[in-house]
Amino acid sequence: MLRLSSEAKSIEKVELFVNKLVRRYHLNDDQHGNILISLTEAVNNAIIHGNCEDSSKKVSISLREAKDKLAIQVSDEGCGFDYKQVPDPTKEENICKCGGRGVFLMQHLSDKIAYRNGGRTVEMQFKL
Repeated sequence: MLRLSSEAKSIEKVELFVNKLVRRYHLNDDQHGNILISLTEAVNNAIIHGNCEDSSKKVSISLREAKDKLAIQVSDEGCGFDYKQVPDPTKEENICKCGGRGVFLMQHLSDKIAYRNGGRTVEMQFKL
């Protein structure tokens, strides 16, 4: 498990974490990119939206391995959110608006995604 303070500088630790996964599981470039982008978005959302950049609150990253997949969970200490209420950034009325792009990327780059604990935890699964 990796615990990060809710500060922008914590994001750089995500790349180091993913690079260790790449070496450990011999991931290809596509898998590396998909995990790096998805995890960076999840941690960024947890820091900014979940924990409101309160450095006393932590973001936790945990890893669970199954025989053919990796499940990566990101949890924050915030109030949670309803992912169904996040605007679709591909709709014409939302193209120029902020919001929703990170969730959209995570949904499309992971093989499976689930939200738990009232939206305080996201689990993304990636096939090996």
